[in-house]
Amino acid sequence: MNFQQLRIIREAVQQNFNLTEVAAALFTSQSGVSKHIKDLEDELGVELFVRRGKRLLGLTAPGKELAVIVERMLLDARNIKRLADQFADAEQGQLTIATTHTQARYALPQIVARFKAAFPRVHLVLHQANPAEIVTLLQSGEADIGIATEALDRDPAFVTFPFYEWHHAVVVPQGHALSQLPLLSLEALAEHPLITYHQGYTGRARIDATFAAAGLAPDIVMSALDADVIKTYVQVGLGVGIVASMAFEPNRDGGEQGLQLLNAAHLFKANTTHIALKRGHYLRGYAYRFLQECATGLDEETVRAAMALE
Repeated sequence: MNFQQLRIIREAVQQNFNLTEVAAALFTSQSGVSKHIKDLEDELGVELFVRRGKRLLGLTAPGKELAVIVERMLLDARNIKRLADQFADAEQGQLTIATTHTQARYALPQIVARFKAAFPRVHLVLHQANPAEIVTLLQSGEADIGIATEALDRDPAFVTFPFYEWHHAVVVPQGHALSQLPLLSLEALAEHPLITYHQGYTGRARIDATFAAAGLAPDIVMSALDADVIKTYVQVGLGVGIVASMAFEPNRDGGEQGLQLLNAAHLFKANTTHIALKRGHYLRGYAYRFLQECATGLDEETVRAAMALE
């Protein structure tokens, strides 16, 4: 048994048992992959895969149990390297944060600035992705920390912590009819074409649920992945925008862009952005410092204790 065989088992699951994709992911040949699988099955004396001819269709019962052990072994192998790096040079390395555009653009700049001032020799990677991609990056170990509003707190493989709460707000051109109302209502909002986030991003499900609960079917004429695009199309008159309130910059958006932010905290429930860590993933010392920059209560002792308890 060797690590390449273990990697093939894991990659086969991740690539939906397509050996061509497994070979490409591991930079080897399909015939080499097949031989490794056969050698491992011969060594263990059990079949690990369900087959139809030469095609793999899934895992057998022993294959499923082995896949869990393989994931743990490969995670521990990566952890050994991180542990060695930590004690060889605690001030240098790489920290990968997987997050959405909204968090990278509006929530993290000051945190990143403080972290880089404390650890100038740490290469910080901000990997912008959608929530589903962030889950995958955390699961594979490619990301050390995940930050998003959706998806992270539903995965039992992760330990999650609340980062901060935020509300949606409405963006209109200055002088718009909605800005003249004493109190904005869902009914008034639904009378206008709306521009907001794409499904699965930045609390879009909560926006839809709020209108549905009120028996309203708003005309969402455009959806986008980030607030900058939404604000651009509000500016050109395509419709009224619904964005995360922190995505409105008064000096820029209210000045040169001619936009106005309307409070909608009474219309939409608060959203919580979460920080997620994969259970068993070894964090370098500077990763704990980044977490504490996000929230003062997330010191190393607290994070370690939470991961040990769950």
